[in-house]
Amino acid sequence: MQPIGYRVPTALHVRSYVAEFVEGVNARARLPLDYSVRSLRVVDRVVDGLRRGGAERARPVETLFGLGAYAGEVMVRRAGGFWVDLGAEQRELFGQPLAVRMPDGRRWNPLGKVLKRFDYGAEESVALLYLQLHGRRHGTGHPPPLGAVRPPAA
Repeated sequence: MQPIGYRVPTALHVRSYVAEFVEGVNARARLPLDYSVRSLRVVDRVVDGLRRGGAERARPVETLFGLGAYAGEVMVRRAGGFWVDLGAEQRELFGQPLAVRMPDGRRWNPLGKVLKRFDYGAEESVALLYLQLHGRRHGTGHPPPLGAVRPPAA
């Protein structure tokens, strides 16, 4: 889902990418993207709007990537996950360069979930993905420091 002519951030830089994305979206549309679990329903509605608007998959790719990265950042902040760069084999499986690793070691694909929502509709809910997370902890609402990427557990 890499936007043409756009460099996808690494796990180390995705948080600042998401912050810029949210700032831009909020400046244009004033959407309640506040990193709450509740805001994942907003992501579902925005993606549905893109579908209804007849947007071709090639056109909103950067927006879909931003929404997927935002959903992943909610998982990081609220459920104790952290961003990881994927190796070649996992990139092929996930179709994405990044994933969110939860405290139990499982990797989740919020970037791909947003694409599925766009392709297939309501049965692919980003908000429900959060509820399906195994090993999530109740987040404090305070993210780790900018640039902090936890190493994978051995």
